Amino acid sequence: MTDLKLFRRAADGRDVEVRGSTVALEVELQRRVEAGMALMLGIRFLASEHPTGPWHRGRIDTLGLDENNVPVLVEFTDRR
Repeated sequence: MTDLKLFRRAADGRDVEVRGSTVALEVELQRRVEAGMALMLGIRFLASEHPTGPWHRGRIDTLGLDENNVPVLVEFTDRR
């Protein structure tokens, strides 16, 4: 995720780049997307880091429902 850049709004209204490690950037991006899912994507947020059960032993980064109550899975991955 070295090409990913995150920004925050400074008190004076300027956009300031958020610097950090890949993990920190992924977590920050996930939290921001989850906080704005309804407004940005029309998806109702349900869960973060949702376990997939004992068979798969994985997790879904972000789980939500669209306007038709269809599950939406969002995965944040680092593909180098």
